[in-house]
Amino acid sequence: MKKLIAGNWKMNGDLAALTELDAIAAAARDYPSVDVMMALPTTLIGPAAARVPALTIGAQDVHGSDSGAHTGCVSAAMVREAGARFTIVGHSERRGDQGETSQDVWEKAMAARRHGLSVILCVGETEAERNAGRAARVVQAQIEKSVPEEAMGDWLTLAYEPRWAIGTGRTPTMEEIAEIHAIARAKLRMLVGATASEIRILYGGSVTGANAAEILHVTDVDGALVGGASLTAAKFVPIVAAGAR
Repeated sequence: MKKLIAGNWKMNGDLAALTELDAIAAAARDYPSVDVMMALPTTLIGPAAARVPALTIGAQDVHGSDSGAHTGCVSAAMVREAGARFTIVGHSERRGDQGETSQDVWEKAMAARRHGLSVILCVGETEAERNAGRAARVVQAQIEKSVPEEAMGDWLTLAYEPRWAIGTGRTPTMEEIAEIHAIARAKLRMLVGATASEIRILYGGSVTGANAAEILHVTDVDGALVGGASLTAAKFVPIVAAGAR
């Protein structure tokens, strides 16, 4: 299974910043044993897809409905038409800041699937939940309620991102990462059977060029979902290189 290194610019970037994608696309060509994807703000999807057609460009979110009175939202069909080939759903910042439920995330994953987008579906616990010893139960429940039963590895990727590690510079120990990834794999197996082994599970949360190699060699870690370090090629390309080792 190829490692997948996916970037997420979040609410950052403008047209001038798309020059960073040139070197990232070059790295994707230089490391063919790694899949590279980049989730951009909706306004940049079209220009990015035109600038670097060989790089897999995606959205950071879609609505669960195909159309309707949902002011400010975008549908899976809209981002697909703009040039997106995948979308993130259930990112912890949306679960936390926008109050998204696992049912919402399930609906978004299904909408993306209907319109031919692949999906990176995020799960993860808060610091309070980890401190209370509930990390495993929270992740299991989110997987059970968010992941479609027909999920397969050719269109769905799971991303474990402990909310307390995102943008903080803190990461779990390698043992903690391995534990949750093993639990996630087992839960996927319960939901979808043998095809669970084909679903990649990414780790996300303060991944950098300095710690990527160690994280990516943890059992059941099939890649990384990268936030801040994906904004520049200088920080992102070393993570891609780590995935090729």
